[in-house]
Amino acid sequence: MTTVAEVAPPQARATVRDRLASPRALVLTCAALFLVLLASIVVAIGLGAAFVTPAETARYLWAALTGGRIGADETTTYQIIWQIRTPRVLLAALVGAGLSAVGVAIQAMVRNALADPFVLGVSSGASVGAVGVTVTGGLAALGVYAVSTGAFIGALVASFLVYAASSTRGVLSPLRLVLTGVAMSLGFQAVMSVIIYFAPDSEATSMVLYWTMGSFGAASWGALPVVAAVVLLGLVVLHRHGRALDVLALGDETAASLGHSPDRHRRFLLVVVSLITGVMVAVSGAISFVGLVMPHLVRMVVGAGHARVLAVAPLVGAVFMVWVDLLSRTVVAPRELPLGVITALVGVPVFIALMRRKGYVFGGR
Repeated sequence: MTTVAEVAPPQARATVRDRLASPRALVLTCAALFLVLLASIVVAIGLGAAFVTPAETARYLWAALTGGRIGADETTTYQIIWQIRTPRVLLAALVGAGLSAVGVAIQAMVRNALADPFVLGVSSGASVGAVGVTVTGGLAALGVYAVSTGAFIGALVASFLVYAASSTRGVLSPLRLVLTGVAMSLGFQAVMSVIIYFAPDSEATSMVLYWTMGSFGAASWGALPVVAAVVLLGLVVLHRHGRALDVLALGDETAASLGHSPDRHRRFLLVVVSLITGVMVAVSGAISFVGLVMPHLVRMVVGAGHARVLAVAPLVGAVFMVWVDLLSRTVVAPRELPLGVITALVGVPVFIALMRRKGYVFGGR
């Protein structure tokens, strides 16, 4: 069984985890993280090429939500805050929350501490869909939503292929699921490379390569409701299946002895995480390390119970992604860094530090 195990943790960390195990402490923790998220959103919306103080940002947001009036000389700033930055920052929060929650679920589903939302090949499938639309000009009738739609279709096709190839007589084993996902991912990446190689437009190629590393540059109010609905509903569903994830993490034999059907749970969860991942990749591209590292960081604090982890991890991931997006658009302004560059620069050292931590072991002893 390749689950996350903790060996002889320090007394201080054990005490913190024991305190957070109580429902009241967990609620207070989530409330505190939610306030941190709100503050981060307001600050991130105000920062950029045109700096707006948090107080002014809050005033503009309140005016937009309540229909309040603003001065004629503030129209440009108001448009920047409400029409450009707000949907982008909210999308960053949603994607960060979704990636973290899906990472928690997939690591339990396949019983592999190194799994993340893209191990099943969904990300690569979405990338192929986006590349194909960009290079061929397909789905042109959808306008600005053509690339996102192509990415979502590619994600659904990838999910179906992975499920069909890894399922044998209705049995969906974790090892076969991981191996099939990795193989499909490599295959989709090869297809994407061929499409890019024969692309007649170098500008399209550059845009595709940038998109596959992650960006919220195409965020808009039009795309936000669908993403919010899918991600938030997915978070609720995953949290309600926290007990099932606990059982799956123990192994199929243990799950069966406790009266659970691991294959049925795994099939259902595969559909849920594929849908969430497909929607996120369609609007933001492929963003690495968030779904891999965040679950481990949260487990160190709140323990391995998936109900607790799924309550905290989305909030932590949302805060993290809001600040990552802020860095991506301000560090080398007016140019913009791909999100995957920043998440990798942060995620790799954190992941190595976790592996070297004496009280924390990936995959057991």
